[in-house]
Amino acid sequence: MAQKQGPALDPPRPRPLWPVAALVRTLWQGEGNLLALLPASAYRVGAGALGYSRRSIILFNDPAVVRQILEDKDGIFPKSDLMVGALEALIGESIFVTDGETWRRQRAMIDPAFSHMRLSIAFKAMSEAVTDQEGRLDQLAASGEPLSLDLAMSHLTADIICRTVFSVSLDVGVARDVFDDFVVFERDVAQVRIARLISDPAWTRVPQKPGVLAACARIRSHLGALIDGHTGTDDIAGAVMVARDTATGEGFSRDELIDQLGVFFLAGHETTASALTWAVYMLASRPDILARLRAEVDAVAGDGPVSFEHTRHMPFARAVFRETLRLYPPITFMPRVALMPASIGGRNVRRGALVMIAPWTLHRHKSYWREPDKFDPDRFLPEGEAAQTPGAFIPFGAGPHTCVGAGFATAEGILVLARLARRFTFDVSEARGVRPVARLTTRPAREIMCRVRLRHV
Repeated sequence: MAQKQGPALDPPRPRPLWPVAALVRTLWQGEGNLLALLPASAYRVGAGALGYSRRSIILFNDPAVVRQILEDKDGIFPKSDLMVGALEALIGESIFVTDGETWRRQRAMIDPAFSHMRLSIAFKAMSEAVTDQEGRLDQLAASGEPLSLDLAMSHLTADIICRTVFSVSLDVGVARDVFDDFVVFERDVAQVRIARLISDPAWTRVPQKPGVLAACARIRSHLGALIDGHTGTDDIAGAVMVARDTATGEGFSRDELIDQLGVFFLAGHETTASALTWAVYMLASRPDILARLRAEVDAVAGDGPVSFEHTRHMPFARAVFRETLRLYPPITFMPRVALMPASIGGRNVRRGALVMIAPWTLHRHKSYWREPDKFDPDRFLPEGEAAQTPGAFIPFGAGPHTCVGAGFATAEGILVLARLARRFTFDVSEARGVRPVARLTTRPAREIMCRVRLRHV
């Protein structure tokens, strides 16, 4: 994964500007990239307005206040209408967008599917998907053909999700159809249009492109076909299909199953693909970090299979993954909307205001992190974690809304990094042109192209 030549690169990021200059830059780039819109003050303040808009946008960086907003004990700050509007055509009223009693019912039914026991069972499917990916990389190493790092990681994580959710590989026709249509969805789903963000009132419906709506309809149809043909209970789909509401004894309806399993595919594939893309890219620019990771994998697993138990004894691999999540949190922003006027963290918030929680700024905030823009996995080794500000690291959310798949994603990330680092070297073609944008997840603005070599060649 190391570049052949050149110094280690600083992790790419938009250069913070003063507010008007940041707005001009964002409008000029024309990508609707909220990362470029963030002013320099966003990385220093505990709370502050983000520019000027009709509905008011307030960014909160204080970890205690962030937790209070995410816990939302009074039901004042549900998930933002912008987020719900962008995703509802695909995942309906799933756990990812619901709040209140509906969310509590769904969460109670879904949690058992991600128990520790089930994760240890799912690990076998994860490993098989990585083995297939290693075969594809072997062929590319032999041919010298370039590959898109983004697409390779998306394919791998989609394969893992298909195997662990439905017990089928991505090569099965209907599963591949889900992936292909999801690529269309991720590329074209309505991004934030800065002009509308400034001028539109709260709860203005965000229109989706016809192609996105058609892709969502196809994805839901494919998921329905997988559900209809599914038997057995030893995977996530089976566990969710037999889940029952303890109060009523009822299970999920077919449409509800499509909602929930759709969000598993969305969150379990797209977010982890984002993190792994950035992790492999960072290892490509840091031969010293790569060497330490390889040494740990060699010492723990040698040349044999990397087991679930092995991943629990790879603290540096875990630290590399978590440091990547800090610098490039897959969910860049966690917007909430104020249902009524409120006071939070010493700020008065009016009805309809966007209450913006940004892992991107919290994870890079100068009050909570030493050299926040540097890639330093040591900060996530035990002694480093002990010195962290509680609540300043929230890649999976916080409070009761912490991502149900956090343990799954962490085990997956450690496994993939360990196995790919052990066998392959990735040479990034134009590393200095890489820059992040806030899309559905935190992604490179353009595909990261690279070539792969066998480690010992």
